[in-house]
This record gives sequence, C-alpha cells and structure tokens, in this order.
Amino acid sequence: MARETPVLSIIACGAGPAAAIGTLVRLAIGRGWTVQVIATPSALEFFDAGEIEAETGSPVRSQYSKPGAPRSRIPDAIIVAPATFNTINQWALGISDTYALGVLAEQTGLGIPIVVLPFVSDALAGRPPFARSVKALRAEGVSILLGAGSVRPHPAHGEADVVNAFPWDLALDEAAEMCGFGG
Repeated sequence: MARETPVLSIIACGAGPAAAIGTLVRLAIGRGWTVQVIATPSALEFFDAGEIEAETGSPVRSQYSKPGAPRSRIPDAIIVAPATFNTINQWALGISDTYALGVLAEQTGLGIPIVVLPFVSDALAGRPPFARSVKALRAEGVSILLGAGSVRPHPAHGEADVVNAFPWDLALDEAAEMCGFGG
C-alpha cells in the first residue's frame, strides 16, 4: 500500500547552513514531502528545534528513543545537509556514536535514496581521508553532491557567502529523481 505523501528524513549536522534548515524543511513540504528532522547533537545549537517541530508536526530527534517510545517513520528518502567533514568520515568508517550516524549506518545500502549536500572547506575536502570516505559512500549508492555542477568546497575562512546561498534545492531535486517522482 502506497503512502499518501512520501516521507523525507533530513539529517542536519553542525555547520553554518544548519541555521537555515527551516528553508529545506519548507521547500520539502512545498514539494509534497512529509518531513522529519534528525539532528546531530552539535546541529541543535544552530536552529530552533521547537520551530522545526511546529513546521513538520514531528519531534526533532537527536537521541535514541527509550523502549516503547514513538519511533520515526521509515523514510522514502534521506537528505544529509549540511553534511560535515566529521559526519561524512565517521559514516564511511561505520562509526555510529550518535543517533544520526546510527540512522545512516542502518539505512545505507538498503535501497533508500540518500542524498548528501556537503559543507566542507577546501582544506578539509582536500584531505585523503575525506576523498576515501566520499568514494566509499558513493560505492554504497549514496549520492554525494560534491564537485562540478554541485557543491564546491568553500575557502576555510570565507564561508559566509556559501552559507547564505546554500543550494537546498539540489538535494531535493536529487532525492525526487532517485525516488522516481517529480520534485
């Protein structure tokens, strides 16, 4: 039985664009998604979780639930944005020390489309461990929007312009395409 509206999990990491995660939430809802937000612990400092909960109608999750507590819905797609150097590297290594990383570890390779919109400096993006992590996740079917025609790393001390013009639509377009329906 098909759902009325597809479910999108947005996993927010602690980086500048997370302050505008509401933009991604509103864009996704406007495109017909039911949205649930998961945040890394550091991402919670960047936005008002209560405001996001009011917009989505579901709690912002950053911790595992106690037994018997309500669970998040199984998503039709996942967007990780802004995805940090740390989260991408830990995920690729199979480290699951936060709820957000646990969700990613469990869902990778199961056929649920996962789209990553990175927010990394050129200094960090040039590191061999990061290149290996991107390659490993792509090999598992994760769509990482990094490079020509996507997101480019920002200068280490010039991120303000990038934060203000973060391309949320790219991730939504990719998720819709991977799910096989219009954005």
